[in-house]
Amino acid sequence: MQGFEFNTVGRLVNGTGSSLELASECRKLGVQRPLLVTDPGLMAIGLVQPVLAALENADLAAVVFDQVREDPPEAVVLAAAELGRSRNIDAVIAVGGGSSMDVAKVVAVLLGGDQPLAELYGVGMVSGARLPLILVPTTAGTGSEVTPVAVITTGETTKAGVSSPVLLPDVAVLDAGLTLGLPPMVTAMTGVDAMVHAIEAYTSRHQKNPISDHLARQALKLLAGNIRSAVHDGQNREARENMLLGACLAGQAFANAPVAAVHALAYPLGGHYHIPHGLSNSLVLPAVLEFNASQASELYAELVELVVGEPVTGSAEAKTDALIAAMRQLIDDVSLPATLQLAGVEEHALETLAEDAMLQQRLLVNNPRDVSYADALAIYRAAY
Repeated sequence: MQGFEFNTVGRLVNGTGSSLELASECRKLGVQRPLLVTDPGLMAIGLVQPVLAALENADLAAVVFDQVREDPPEAVVLAAAELGRSRNIDAVIAVGGGSSMDVAKVVAVLLGGDQPLAELYGVGMVSGARLPLILVPTTAGTGSEVTPVAVITTGETTKAGVSSPVLLPDVAVLDAGLTLGLPPMVTAMTGVDAMVHAIEAYTSRHQKNPISDHLARQALKLLAGNIRSAVHDGQNREARENMLLGACLAGQAFANAPVAAVHALAYPLGGHYHIPHGLSNSLVLPAVLEFNASQASELYAELVELVVGEPVTGSAEAKTDALIAAMRQLIDDVSLPATLQLAGVEEHALETLAEDAMLQQRLLVNNPRDVSYADALAIYRAAY
């Protein structure tokens, strides 16, 4: 066994209703004036207000930034940081999906040190400290509450990542009650996103290790076994709890054994067509699995029974085929579009998408099989 490192969140709190106990976590961190980062949709449906009320009842009146949007641009990050700076906040809390948590991570770094945003992009570029950070996911998908990565939109069609252990929060709080109201489509997209995290972590060319493997397998079992129930019966609390925990475990796995070609090919779909990240992953997943099969069939064969929920016999190649078929069926069962064409992607854009995918070398290097421009284009065509 080769040596490895494993990093994760300092403290993990799991339990329905746990988001109403944030004041206790704030006291442990010495926090007095937190900035709470969220999005207008969650504010509109009243999901965040009980959390704010609980903080206020504990004499912790949070400053609220509620202008996060999907694929958050730099302007949103800078606006949140400016609000926090002007109000002299001493910590950052996110209550929301991956976008809110990503914004919160970067804002905590910007307000905790003196590096400008442009210097943070890349791997290991954060040189300073950050403010105390608490992350509370409201979707079971990104796993951002336990990852050292934030993805920010930097241009009209481009994104960049900030990757540093500094971004791991002090506390992650898993409250499945916050996910009970998720619409079926959001539940499906985020759930498949989490499954992709588990699959790619398990097959990552770099930094794959026994701990990430165990987390990925347990995550995939929880997610595959509960996603249909969570999508079709959104008030199923047990399914919601299992999905949220599964997404968290998958996040811990890929935070240490990084994702690869599925994500690399998904990012341009978000940049050019504003397709939600989880759906982008879902659209290219089967084609990437087929492309990787020649190099990763032994590993895929180890995952298939976790997805189908029963024994699967045959060769590694046959089991890989069964895994791909099972994922296609699952995507259909949760009513996600199965092809790029059905998602509104234009065929003439495939070459541009392939060009942009090749810019994601930090992800492509982790793929079990090397990916050239011609390969990327072929994968998009297979997914079309």
